Amino acid sequence: MNHRRAAIAQALAVLAPHIPKYDREAVLDRAEDSSGLRHASPQAAAWLALTSHIRHTHTDYDRMLDDGYDADSARHFCTESMRQVLMEWGCRKAF
Repeated sequence: MNHRRAAIAQALAVLAPHIPKYDREAVLDRAEDSSGLRHASPQAAAWLALTSHIRHTHTDYDRMLDDGYDADSARHFCTESMRQVLMEWGCRKAF
């Protein structure tokens, strides 16, 4: 594991200590692969990758976009589902 991935993994372990292994690896991959997160701190990269992963994998966000919702509306309607997943994974950070 490279140094950056290890630092993001450590931040993720603090943010979401109960995240399932599959989701953990997907979040780490997203944090590493995103050009927009390349220069973010490990903590910021972990948080942004975590919330993006949840939005696209554990909510109806993409289906809402396909159904014609604009991104802001789809995000609004997914907020509670995202909070629920974050809580299940032990996240205490306010969303």
